Amino acid sequence: MPRYNLFKKILMMILMMLIPIVGLYFYSNQTTTGVLRSELNKSNESQLTFFQSQVNMNFERLSLLPNQLIHDPDISSFRDIYLNEPYLNLDAITLVKRIQEKLSLQQSSLNWKSELLIYSLSLSRVVSLNDVKQYDIADLKERISPEWQVTRLEEGEEEHFQFSMFTVAPYSTFTHPEDANLIIEIRFSSRSLEEMLDKFKSDGRRDPFYYKKDVGVIYNRTSDHDLAGLLIQELEESDFQQDTEHRKVELDGESYMVNIVLSKTTGWYLIDYMPLSDIMHPIEQSNRLFYLAIGALLLMSSVSSYLLYAQVQVPIKKLVHSFQLLKNGDYSVRMVPRGKSEFSFVFTRFNSMVAQIQELFENVYMEKIHVREARLKQLQSQINPHFFYNCFSFISSMAKLKNYQAVVAMSQNLSNYYRYTTRQERDLIPLMEEMDFVTNYLEIQKMRMSRLDYSIDLPRELEQLDIPLLVIQPLVENAVIHGIETNAGPGVVRITGEIDQRGITLIVEDNGRGMKAQELLSLQYKLTQPVEEEMGYGLWNVQQRMQLRYGEGSGLTLSNSELGGLKAVLHWRGPDEADRPNET
Repeated sequence: MPRYNLFKKILMMILMMLIPIVGLYFYSNQTTTGVLRSELNKSNESQLTFFQSQVNMNFERLSLLPNQLIHDPDISSFRDIYLNEPYLNLDAITLVKRIQEKLSLQQSSLNWKSELLIYSLSLSRVVSLNDVKQYDIADLKERISPEWQVTRLEEGEEEHFQFSMFTVAPYSTFTHPEDANLIIEIRFSSRSLEEMLDKFKSDGRRDPFYYKKDVGVIYNRTSDHDLAGLLIQELEESDFQQDTEHRKVELDGESYMVNIVLSKTTGWYLIDYMPLSDIMHPIEQSNRLFYLAIGALLLMSSVSSYLLYAQVQVPIKKLVHSFQLLKNGDYSVRMVPRGKSEFSFVFTRFNSMVAQIQELFENVYMEKIHVREARLKQLQSQINPHFFYNCFSFISSMAKLKNYQAVVAMSQNLSNYYRYTTRQERDLIPLMEEMDFVTNYLEIQKMRMSRLDYSIDLPRELEQLDIPLLVIQPLVENAVIHGIETNAGPGVVRITGEIDQRGITLIVEDNGRGMKAQELLSLQYKLTQPVEEEMGYGLWNVQQRMQLRYGEGSGLTLSNSELGGLKAVLHWRGPDEADRPNET
């Protein structure tokens, strides 16, 4: 049968045309996706950087405001007021009112809702927009710092942060604020940042938030806190330290594109993320449409191929199958013409031809029966002449090398071997004699191939059992020539046997190249059919002789051996009482 029929060839041709198209589309799709992700990361990074610069600008503006106020005449004069009484006099109250008006003006000009506090050490009071009160100098010493300070505040179930920064006059008194003339504090709530994050998110961002390790997280008001917490945990495990970074993160089975920008002013990271599925949805939809079109094209091509296959290939296949049956000796095969096509005419002529051949073979069948026994006798002597040529070549080579011991050993084994093959006076011989003959053959082959090794393990009760002449040696020869000789590695031939209630079994197996399952089935089938010249006579001869002598259920079975090569199992029913060896 041909390896590929017409239907398969057409499908393969269609696939060969479609595969480059799909491959090119896949490459183009991957390139487009990569460019899209890269450009999107750049765009997101640019937007985050711009947003971060706006936040930093507000921080810088707030940090400069106390330095500006400290030079204000009213505020500067506030540090020179000393009172002998616990209450403020009229001049001090008037000055405080002017300072509060300036604080109101400054606070209203800021983008963020903030609070300015002016500490007078001489008065032991702090002035805010709406109040003048005494303060705790110890608490002030603990909080004062030239950098931005962050304090966590809780309001019910919600929490937020308070940012504060101090300015002192003179500046050198930061480390000992009790010697300062004037201290100005500006502070604001993280709610201002939350408002900016909300506006930033409404511009199309997914879910931005601020994060600083060991401090906390500032969410936008609609943020998914649980998902953000998982993202922070994933980022902390990877130890991100770059000023600007983008990466892909897997959270709960979904991929997210994450962009990170560090604020050098505050030390907080601005983090934004969005699901990749939102980005890739248009591309995935386009991919689905393309693959659907390819699938539809493949389906239509398959239907067209099948119609061609059914109208042309199936009749041809039937015709080829019928010829195979005819080749294997089945002359009863007939084909059923259908319709009035060209194949109907061919089927009719085929049936006529087979009928004539069947009649011819029926005429000569009786003649073949009469010559069967003579042919079996002749097959026993059809040993491969190349075996003898190789042996004589070995003897010649060893003689030239003056290795007389090898010459003697080969000559003795060859003499025993040839004497046994020419003994045709008996149809049955003891199994022990057959095994001696097999041993001579294996020794000859071992001298030719030093890598060959063998083992024989037979029960003692089988040694005197009569078997047909030359039924084991062809199996061993097949193992050596077709199994061991074709492989370069060490070769092993193992011969075992057993006897039980079901009959007698002899097994010859090797570690050669073995056979595929289909090849084994084909060879086993050929052993039951008339002999073919390309197959050889050895195994077929053994099969036919065993079945002729011991009947159905006897003969040769082939399978793969656990050694790696072929396993030949010779089985026949056990001997009757007259044929059994004498028991002591």
